[in-house]
Amino acid sequence: MKPENSITGVSRRTGNDGMSKRLAIAMIVPALVLSACYVIPVGPEGEAVYTLGVPYIPPHSTTGVPSAPFPAGPMPAVLSVKLYPANDLANQTGVLTGQVTNMMTGKGRFSFNYQGETLVGEATRVANDERRGVASAYGSRGTFARCEYQMSSPRMGAGNCTFSNGAEYQVHIGS
Repeated sequence: MKPENSITGVSRRTGNDGMSKRLAIAMIVPALVLSACYVIPVGPEGEAVYTLGVPYIPPHSTTGVPSAPFPAGPMPAVLSVKLYPANDLANQTGVLTGQVTNMMTGKGRFSFNYQGETLVGEATRVANDERRGVASAYGSRGTFARCEYQMSSPRMGAGNCTFSNGAEYQVHIGS
């Protein structure tokens, strides 16, 4: 009489039982090991291409190494903005900081805080001059600023801003 496996009713002498266990283990182990993994795209230097859903914009490289391909179309770049006082009225508030999101389409979103008020607006390149632009920002209390700037690259520029109260600032875009 052949001993049978009480669960499957298959004879142990057929050799199928050991093969079945190995096959089951071979299929289950990778599923368990990979079940908590996910893929993060990385650039040529090992940096994450996307972080918390925000595209990573790599710095300009001079190494000659080709960069990893990115999705079609230009990706927006968030740039820091610093406004330095240029007259006595502006000296009362000191240096202001904010940001501009360059949409890489000739337009951008501009925002910063001024005396406890958030000013928000847009920046637009001037027609027939891809480096020169104007920016306007407006706050909920009626304060506004008008700026003119010139970009030396898609990520760096400078200009001047005049506020509705007469304060004047020199603006530096990018780092």
